[in-house]
Amino acid sequence: MNANNNSIRGIITGGGTGGHLFPGIAVAKEVEKRFENSHILFVVGRQRMETEILSRYGYSVKSISVEGIKGRGLKKGLTVMLKLPNSFFQSLSLIKKFSPDFVLGVGGYSAGPFCLAARFKGIPTAIHEQNSYPGLTNRLLCGIVDRVFISFEESKAHLKGKQMSLTGNPVREELFTGNDFKQKDQKTFTVMVVGGSQGAMAINKVFAEALEHLNAGGRNPVVIHQTGTEDYKRTVGDYKNKSIKGNLHPFIRDMAAAYKRADLVISRAGATTICELAALGKPSILIPYPHATNQHQEINARSLVRAGGAEMILERDLTGRDMAHAIMRYMDNRQALKDMGTQAEKIGRKDAAKVIVDQLLEMTGSVGPSDPTEIRTACY
Repeated sequence: MNANNNSIRGIITGGGTGGHLFPGIAVAKEVEKRFENSHILFVVGRQRMETEILSRYGYSVKSISVEGIKGRGLKKGLTVMLKLPNSFFQSLSLIKKFSPDFVLGVGGYSAGPFCLAARFKGIPTAIHEQNSYPGLTNRLLCGIVDRVFISFEESKAHLKGKQMSLTGNPVREELFTGNDFKQKDQKTFTVMVVGGSQGAMAINKVFAEALEHLNAGGRNPVVIHQTGTEDYKRTVGDYKNKSIKGNLHPFIRDMAAAYKRADLVISRAGATTICELAALGKPSILIPYPHATNQHQEINARSLVRAGGAEMILERDLTGRDMAHAIMRYMDNRQALKDMGTQAEKIGRKDAAKVIVDQLLEMTGSVGPSDPTEIRTACY
Protein backbone atom coordinates (compact mmCIF):
# COMPACT_ATOMS: atom_id res chain seq x y z
CA MET A 1 0.00 0.00 0.00
CA ASN A 2 1.13 3.58 -0.65
CA ALA A 3 -0.77 5.15 2.21
CA ASN A 4 1.11 6.49 5.21
CA ASN A 5 0.56 9.34 7.64
CA ASN A 6 1.36 11.97 5.00
CA SER A 7 0.47 10.38 1.67
CA ILE A 8 -2.48 8.62 0.06
CA ARG A 9 -3.70 7.80 -3.44
CA GLY A 10 -7.37 7.26 -4.26
CA ILE A 11 -9.59 6.77 -7.29
CA ILE A 12 -13.19 7.97 -7.34
CA THR A 13 -15.23 6.55 -10.19
CA GLY A 14 -18.73 7.10 -11.55
CA GLY A 15 -20.68 10.02 -12.91
CA GLY A 16 -23.28 10.74 -15.54
CA THR A 17 -24.76 13.68 -13.62
CA GLY A 18 -23.54 16.35 -11.24
CA GLY A 19 -25.54 14.55 -8.56
CA HIS A 20 -23.11 11.63 -8.81
CA LEU A 21 -19.95 13.71 -9.06
CA PHE A 22 -20.45 16.33 -6.35
CA PRO A 23 -20.50 13.81 -3.46
CA GLY A 24 -17.28 12.37 -4.87
CA ILE A 25 -15.75 15.86 -4.96
CA ALA A 26 -16.75 16.38 -1.32
CA VAL A 27 -14.98 13.14 -0.37
CA ALA A 28 -11.90 14.15 -2.38
CA LYS A 29 -11.75 17.51 -0.59
CA GLU A 30 -11.95 15.78 2.79
CA VAL A 31 -9.08 13.45 1.86
CA GLU A 32 -7.00 16.46 0.78
CA LYS A 33 -7.61 18.17 4.13
CA ARG A 34 -6.14 15.20 5.96
CA PHE A 35 -3.03 14.45 3.93
CA GLU A 36 -0.14 16.71 2.95
CA ASN A 37 0.48 14.55 -0.11
CA SER A 38 -2.79 13.27 -1.60
CA HIS A 39 -3.45 12.18 -5.16
CA ILE A 40 -7.06 11.77 -6.26
CA LEU A 41 -7.96 10.59 -9.75
CA PHE A 42 -11.51 10.61 -11.11
CA VAL A 43 -12.46 7.92 -13.63
CA VAL A 44 -15.64 8.66 -15.57
CA GLY A 45 -17.38 7.86 -18.84
CA ARG A 46 -17.05 10.03 -21.91
CA GLN A 47 -19.66 12.72 -21.24
CA ARG A 48 -18.33 16.24 -21.69
CA MET A 49 -20.13 17.54 -18.62
CA GLU A 50 -18.26 15.14 -16.32
CA THR A 51 -14.86 16.36 -17.47
CA GLU A 52 -15.91 20.02 -17.37
CA ILE A 53 -17.13 19.82 -13.77
CA LEU A 54 -14.06 17.95 -12.52
CA SER A 55 -11.60 20.14 -14.42
CA ARG A 56 -13.20 23.20 -12.86
CA TYR A 57 -12.29 21.76 -9.46
CA GLY A 58 -8.75 21.01 -10.61
CA TYR A 59 -8.93 17.20 -10.56
CA SER A 60 -7.19 14.79 -12.89
CA VAL A 61 -9.69 12.88 -15.02
CA LYS A 62 -9.45 9.68 -17.02
CA SER A 63 -12.22 8.13 -19.12
CA ILE A 64 -13.10 4.55 -19.93
CA SER A 65 -15.23 3.35 -22.84
CA VAL A 66 -18.45 2.35 -21.15
CA GLU A 67 -22.15 3.07 -21.66
CA GLY A 68 -25.31 2.46 -19.70
CA ILE A 69 -27.37 -0.64 -20.47
CA LYS A 70 -30.75 0.07 -18.94
CA GLY A 71 -33.37 1.38 -21.36
CA ARG A 72 -31.18 0.93 -24.46
CA GLY A 73 -33.21 -1.83 -26.13
CA LEU A 74 -32.07 -5.38 -26.91
CA LYS A 75 -29.80 -4.65 -29.89
CA LYS A 76 -28.08 -1.65 -28.33
CA GLY A 77 -27.92 -3.40 -24.97
CA LEU A 78 -26.06 -6.34 -26.51
CA THR A 79 -23.62 -3.97 -28.21
CA VAL A 80 -22.93 -2.24 -24.89
CA MET A 81 -22.43 -5.60 -23.15
CA LEU A 82 -19.86 -6.63 -25.76
CA LYS A 83 -17.83 -3.53 -24.88
CA LEU A 84 -17.67 -4.34 -21.16
CA PRO A 85 -14.57 -6.58 -21.33
CA ASN A 86 -12.69 -3.72 -22.98
CA SER A 87 -13.73 -1.26 -20.25
CA PHE A 88 -12.68 -3.83 -17.63
CA PHE A 89 -9.20 -4.12 -19.12
CA GLN A 90 -8.97 -0.33 -19.45
CA SER A 91 -9.77 -0.15 -15.74
CA LEU A 92 -7.08 -2.70 -14.88
CA SER A 93 -4.54 -0.66 -16.85
CA LEU A 94 -5.45 2.57 -15.02
CA ILE A 95 -5.25 0.81 -11.65
CA LYS A 96 -1.80 -0.56 -12.48
CA LYS A 97 -0.51 2.88 -13.53
CA PHE A 98 -2.03 4.86 -10.65
CA SER A 99 -1.66 2.24 -7.86
CA PRO A 100 -4.49 3.50 -5.61
CA ASP A 101 -4.86 2.82 -1.91
CA PHE A 102 -8.65 2.82 -2.27
CA VAL A 103 -11.37 3.01 -4.91
CA LEU A 104 -14.76 4.63 -4.28
CA GLY A 105 -17.66 4.20 -6.72
CA VAL A 106 -20.23 6.99 -6.61
CA GLY A 107 -22.85 5.54 -8.97
CA GLY A 108 -23.21 5.73 -12.71
CA TYR A 109 -22.31 3.06 -15.22
CA SER A 110 -18.55 3.81 -15.35
CA ALA A 111 -18.28 2.71 -11.70
CA GLY A 112 -19.31 -0.86 -12.63
CA PRO A 113 -16.32 -2.24 -14.53
CA PHE A 114 -13.87 -0.10 -12.58
CA CYS A 115 -14.97 -1.25 -9.11
CA LEU A 116 -15.02 -4.82 -10.38
CA ALA A 117 -11.44 -4.43 -11.64
CA ALA A 118 -10.36 -2.89 -8.34
CA ARG A 119 -11.71 -5.83 -6.36
CA PHE A 120 -10.03 -8.21 -8.82
CA LYS A 121 -6.74 -6.48 -8.00
CA GLY A 122 -7.39 -6.64 -4.25
CA ILE A 123 -7.77 -2.87 -3.81
CA PRO A 124 -10.00 -1.81 -0.86
CA THR A 125 -13.19 -0.78 -2.65
CA ALA A 126 -16.42 0.87 -1.54
CA ILE A 127 -19.49 2.33 -3.21
CA HIS A 128 -21.75 5.19 -2.21
CA GLU A 129 -25.44 5.24 -3.11
CA GLN A 130 -27.00 8.70 -3.19
CA ASN A 131 -30.63 7.80 -3.84
CA SER A 132 -33.29 6.07 -1.77
CA TYR A 133 -33.70 3.48 -4.53
CA PRO A 134 -30.25 2.34 -5.68
CA GLY A 135 -29.18 2.48 -9.31
CA LEU A 136 -28.51 -0.67 -11.30
CA THR A 137 -24.71 -0.36 -11.06
CA ASN A 138 -24.70 -0.20 -7.28
CA ARG A 139 -27.24 -3.01 -6.97
CA LEU A 140 -24.86 -5.20 -8.96
CA LEU A 141 -21.75 -4.08 -7.08
CA CYS A 142 -23.04 -4.18 -3.50
CA GLY A 143 -22.19 -7.86 -2.97
CA ILE A 144 -18.72 -7.48 -4.48
CA VAL A 145 -17.20 -4.43 -2.81
CA ASP A 146 -15.85 -4.23 0.75
CA ARG A 147 -18.24 -1.60 2.02
CA VAL A 148 -21.48 0.12 1.01
CA PHE A 149 -22.33 3.69 2.06
CA ILE A 150 -25.97 4.82 1.81
CA SER A 151 -27.67 8.20 2.07
CA PHE A 152 -31.20 7.06 2.94
CA GLU A 153 -32.46 4.39 5.30
CA GLU A 154 -34.79 3.19 2.51
CA SER A 155 -31.81 2.01 0.44
CA LYS A 156 -31.05 -0.79 2.88
CA ALA A 157 -33.90 -2.96 1.62
CA HIS A 158 -32.48 -2.99 -1.91
CA LEU A 159 -28.80 -3.59 -1.21
CA LYS A 160 -26.92 -6.51 0.28
CA GLY A 161 -23.38 -5.69 1.30
CA LYS A 162 -20.72 -7.16 3.54
CA GLN A 163 -20.78 -3.99 5.60
CA MET A 164 -23.34 -1.25 5.11
CA SER A 165 -23.17 2.23 6.64
CA LEU A 166 -25.80 4.97 6.77
CA THR A 167 -23.54 7.98 6.19
CA GLY A 168 -25.73 10.48 4.43
CA ASN A 169 -24.77 12.15 1.15
CA PRO A 170 -21.54 14.22 1.18
CA VAL A 171 -22.17 17.91 0.65
CA ARG A 172 -19.55 20.19 -0.84
CA GLU A 173 -17.89 22.19 1.94
CA GLU A 174 -17.80 25.26 -0.28
CA LEU A 175 -21.56 25.56 0.21
CA PHE A 176 -20.98 26.36 3.88
CA THR A 177 -17.73 28.33 3.82
CA GLY A 178 -18.07 32.00 4.60
CA ASN A 179 -21.83 32.06 4.18
CA ASP A 180 -24.51 33.26 6.55
CA PHE A 181 -27.76 31.68 5.40
CA LYS A 182 -30.05 33.66 7.68
CA GLN A 183 -32.59 35.98 6.11
CA LYS A 184 -31.26 39.54 6.10
CA ASP A 185 -33.65 41.60 4.03
CA GLN A 186 -37.35 41.25 4.73
CA LYS A 187 -38.24 43.57 1.86
CA THR A 188 -37.10 41.22 -0.90
CA PHE A 189 -38.00 37.61 -1.55
CA THR A 190 -35.67 35.48 -3.65
CA VAL A 191 -36.75 32.28 -5.38
CA MET A 192 -34.10 29.89 -6.67
CA VAL A 193 -35.23 27.47 -9.38
CA VAL A 194 -33.02 24.50 -10.17
CA GLY A 195 -33.89 21.31 -12.03
CA GLY A 196 -30.59 19.57 -11.41
CA SER A 197 -27.36 19.96 -13.37
CA GLN A 198 -29.20 19.06 -16.60
CA GLY A 199 -32.21 21.28 -15.96
CA ALA A 200 -35.90 20.38 -16.21
CA MET A 201 -38.03 21.72 -19.04
CA ALA A 202 -41.33 21.05 -17.28
CA ILE A 203 -40.27 23.10 -14.24
CA ASN A 204 -38.86 25.86 -16.44
CA LYS A 205 -42.14 26.22 -18.33
CA VAL A 206 -44.40 26.13 -15.29
CA PHE A 207 -42.26 28.50 -13.26
CA ALA A 208 -42.35 31.07 -16.07
CA GLU A 209 -46.16 30.84 -15.97
CA ALA A 210 -46.11 31.15 -12.17
CA LEU A 211 -43.90 34.24 -12.32
CA GLU A 212 -46.27 35.79 -14.87
CA HIS A 213 -49.17 35.23 -12.42
CA LEU A 214 -47.13 36.67 -9.55
CA ASN A 215 -46.16 39.79 -11.49
CA ALA A 216 -49.77 40.30 -12.58
CA GLY A 217 -50.74 40.27 -8.90
CA GLY A 218 -48.12 42.83 -8.00
CA ARG A 219 -45.63 40.28 -6.61
CA ASN A 220 -42.10 40.61 -7.93
CA PRO A 221 -39.73 38.12 -6.33
CA VAL A 222 -36.06 38.11 -7.26
CA VAL A 223 -35.41 35.01 -9.40
CA ILE A 224 -32.28 32.88 -9.74
CA HIS A 225 -33.05 30.24 -12.37
CA GLN A 226 -30.83 27.37 -13.51
CA THR A 227 -32.40 26.22 -16.75
CA GLY A 228 -30.00 23.52 -17.90
CA THR A 229 -27.90 23.96 -21.03
CA GLU A 230 -30.38 22.41 -23.47
CA ASP A 231 -33.35 24.50 -22.37
CA TYR A 232 -31.57 27.81 -21.75
CA LYS A 233 -32.41 29.56 -25.04
CA ARG A 234 -36.02 28.42 -25.00
CA THR A 235 -36.47 29.60 -21.40
CA VAL A 236 -34.85 32.98 -22.14
CA GLY A 237 -37.34 33.35 -25.00
CA ASP A 238 -40.19 32.37 -22.69
CA TYR A 239 -39.21 35.07 -20.18
CA LYS A 240 -38.98 37.65 -22.96
CA ASN A 241 -42.36 36.73 -24.45
CA LYS A 242 -44.05 36.91 -21.05
CA SER A 243 -42.26 40.16 -20.11
CA ILE A 244 -40.91 38.64 -16.91
CA LYS A 245 -37.46 39.06 -15.43
CA GLY A 246 -34.97 36.78 -13.71
CA ASN A 247 -31.30 35.89 -13.47
CA LEU A 248 -31.10 32.93 -15.86
CA HIS A 249 -28.14 30.57 -16.07
CA PRO A 250 -27.60 27.34 -18.04
CA PHE A 251 -25.65 26.08 -15.03
CA ILE A 252 -25.01 27.87 -11.73
CA ARG A 253 -21.32 27.64 -10.94
CA ASP A 254 -21.40 29.48 -7.61
CA MET A 255 -24.08 27.46 -5.85
CA ALA A 256 -22.97 28.75 -2.44
CA ALA A 257 -23.87 32.32 -3.40
CA ALA A 258 -27.15 31.22 -4.99
CA TYR A 259 -28.21 29.23 -1.92
CA LYS A 260 -27.20 32.13 0.32
CA ARG A 261 -29.51 34.51 -1.51
CA ALA A 262 -32.48 32.13 -1.81
CA ASP A 263 -35.42 32.38 0.55
CA LEU A 264 -37.19 29.49 -1.20
CA VAL A 265 -35.81 26.80 -3.51
CA ILE A 266 -37.92 25.14 -6.21
CA SER A 267 -36.22 21.99 -7.37
CA ARG A 268 -36.22 18.43 -8.59
CA ALA A 269 -35.60 15.87 -5.85
CA GLY A 270 -32.26 14.32 -6.76
CA ALA A 271 -30.41 12.96 -3.75
CA THR A 272 -27.59 15.49 -3.86
CA THR A 273 -30.00 18.42 -4.00
CA ILE A 274 -32.13 16.98 -1.16
CA CYS A 275 -29.07 16.55 1.05
CA GLU A 276 -27.76 20.03 0.23
CA LEU A 277 -31.11 21.58 1.11
CA ALA A 278 -31.22 19.67 4.40
CA ALA A 279 -27.63 20.42 5.38
CA LEU A 280 -28.09 24.12 4.62
CA GLY A 281 -31.54 24.34 6.19
CA LYS A 282 -33.12 25.75 3.02
CA PRO A 283 -36.93 25.56 2.67
CA SER A 284 -38.07 24.13 -0.62
CA ILE A 285 -40.86 23.08 -2.97
CA LEU A 286 -39.82 19.77 -4.50
CA ILE A 287 -41.05 18.49 -7.88
CA PRO A 288 -39.76 14.92 -8.33
CA TYR A 289 -38.80 13.79 -11.81
CA PRO A 290 -41.72 11.49 -12.70
CA HIS A 291 -39.68 9.09 -14.84
CA ALA A 292 -36.92 8.42 -12.30
CA THR A 293 -36.18 4.72 -11.81
CA ASN A 294 -38.65 3.20 -9.34
CA GLN A 295 -39.83 6.72 -8.48
CA HIS A 296 -36.70 7.25 -6.38
CA GLN A 297 -36.97 11.05 -6.58
CA GLU A 298 -40.44 10.94 -5.06
CA ILE A 299 -39.15 8.68 -2.28
CA ASN A 300 -36.23 11.08 -1.75
CA ALA A 301 -38.62 14.02 -1.50
CA ARG A 302 -40.97 12.32 0.93
CA SER A 303 -38.12 11.85 3.40
CA LEU A 304 -37.76 15.63 3.62
CA VAL A 305 -41.50 16.31 3.49
CA ARG A 306 -42.14 13.91 6.40
CA ALA A 307 -39.67 15.88 8.48
CA GLY A 308 -41.54 19.11 7.72
CA GLY A 309 -38.58 20.43 5.76
CA ALA A 310 -40.19 20.73 2.33
CA GLU A 311 -43.41 20.81 0.33
CA MET A 312 -43.87 18.46 -2.61
CA ILE A 313 -45.88 18.93 -5.80
CA LEU A 314 -46.06 16.03 -8.24
CA GLU A 315 -45.43 17.03 -11.83
CA ARG A 316 -48.81 15.68 -12.95
CA ASP A 317 -50.46 18.19 -10.57
CA LEU A 318 -48.20 21.09 -11.52
CA THR A 319 -49.70 24.29 -12.94
CA GLY A 320 -48.36 27.81 -13.12
CA ARG A 321 -51.27 29.18 -11.09
CA ASP A 322 -50.86 26.60 -8.30
CA MET A 323 -47.11 27.21 -8.12
CA ALA A 324 -47.73 30.95 -7.91
CA HIS A 325 -50.15 30.42 -5.02
CA ALA A 326 -47.62 28.21 -3.21
CA ILE A 327 -44.91 30.84 -3.57
CA MET A 328 -47.28 33.57 -2.36
CA ARG A 329 -48.07 31.56 0.78
CA TYR A 330 -44.44 31.66 1.78
CA MET A 331 -43.97 35.28 0.73
CA ASP A 332 -46.79 36.13 3.13
CA ASN A 333 -45.67 33.82 5.93
CA ARG A 334 -41.95 34.14 6.62
CA GLN A 335 -42.33 32.25 9.89
CA ALA A 336 -43.60 29.15 8.06
CA LEU A 337 -40.62 29.46 5.75
CA LYS A 338 -38.24 29.72 8.71
CA ASP A 339 -39.85 26.71 10.43
CA MET A 340 -39.50 24.63 7.26
CA GLY A 341 -35.81 25.48 7.05
CA THR A 342 -35.29 24.56 10.68
CA GLN A 343 -36.94 21.17 10.21
CA ALA A 344 -34.89 20.50 7.08
CA GLU A 345 -31.65 21.24 8.90
CA LYS A 346 -32.52 18.79 11.68
CA ILE A 347 -32.14 15.84 9.31
CA GLY A 348 -29.13 17.21 7.45
CA ARG A 349 -25.85 15.27 7.68
CA LYS A 350 -23.11 17.84 7.34
CA ASP A 351 -20.39 15.37 8.31
CA ALA A 352 -21.13 12.71 5.67
CA ALA A 353 -17.84 13.23 3.83
CA LYS A 354 -15.88 12.96 7.09
CA VAL A 355 -17.63 9.73 8.07
CA ILE A 356 -16.97 8.18 4.66
CA VAL A 357 -13.30 9.15 4.70
CA ASP A 358 -12.97 7.76 8.25
CA GLN A 359 -14.13 4.41 6.95
CA LEU A 360 -12.08 4.50 3.75
CA LEU A 361 -8.97 5.05 5.86
CA GLU A 362 -10.00 2.23 8.16
CA MET A 363 -10.26 -0.03 5.08
CA THR A 364 -6.77 0.92 3.89
CA GLY A 365 -5.19 0.70 7.33
CA SER A 366 -4.11 4.32 7.00
CA VAL A 367 -4.32 7.01 9.67
CA GLY A 368 -4.32 10.55 8.39
CA PRO A 369 -2.96 13.41 10.48
CA SER A 370 -6.42 14.95 10.86
CA ASP A 371 -8.24 11.72 11.68
CA PRO A 372 -10.48 11.64 14.74
CA THR A 373 -9.41 9.30 17.52
CA GLU A 374 -12.29 6.96 16.83
CA ILE A 375 -13.73 5.73 13.54
CA ARG A 376 -17.36 6.75 13.39
CA THR A 377 -19.62 4.11 11.91
CA ALA A 378 -23.30 3.38 11.58
CA CYS A 379 -23.06 -0.14 10.26
CA TYR A 380 -25.85 -2.64 9.99
